[in-house]
Amino acid sequence: MAGSPHEPAAQPPADAARRSPILRRLAAAGASSGSINGVTVALHFGDVAGETRLARTQGLTDLSPLPRIGFKGPGALDWLSKQGVTIEDAPNRSWRQTDGALAVSRSHSEALILSDLAARGDLCARLHAQSATAADARAYVLPRFDGLFWFALSGSSASACLAKLCGVDLRPSRFDDGAVAQTSVASLNMVVIRHDFEATLAFYLLGDSASAEYFWDCLLDAMIEFDGGPTGLRALGSVAGEFE
Repeated sequence: MAGSPHEPAAQPPADAARRSPILRRLAAAGASSGSINGVTVALHFGDVAGETRLARTQGLTDLSPLPRIGFKGPGALDWLSKQGVTIEDAPNRSWRQTDGALAVSRSHSEALILSDLAARGDLCARLHAQSATAADARAYVLPRFDGLFWFALSGSSASACLAKLCGVDLRPSRFDDGAVAQTSVASLNMVVIRHDFEATLAFYLLGDSASAEYFWDCLLDAMIEFDGGPTGLRALGSVAGEFE
């Protein structure tokens, strides 16, 4: 439905400042970009219905332009809890928020907050606005947009694909929904978060933006034997039930 909060606009705004570190790769693959709640993303690669099916078997989606923020310090987790964030002092776990965002506890003193797919929630912006009070609680903001890329690998073959690149056992029977690993994937330091979309297996992958193009290419190469490929945010959002 054009104009609804669930459906991205057809064209990106002229002043959209946040761009993906793999913008050239996406353009070369024929991505159609658009704006979703003020964020410019790769919406699709031409066949939304086909991409939606692909996202359920083996799809790779760039989420890098979506909002995210981090906090670090001995009081970080406690401060976030007082701001209404659902999070516990349990390293390497993630918690879904009521607005669809995700809170990730990377250690006893560091957390990462990721936006919902539709970027409708304002949690990241609200926490950033309150960051001055965080310092009083011994919590310090970590801008995570420029430094980290953010990809989603989804579908029934996702863990088998990652097994080609990562020594950690990420099979669903061993790495449950909400689990987090800080490990090496394709020889890069990576944060791996299992974050299923309803009945579809999925992983969030976050790493150094300087290596984004290399890692995107590695994943696409690893996906060939599973007949996988790139998917736009519209398809992944449909699988997640966030877009109509």
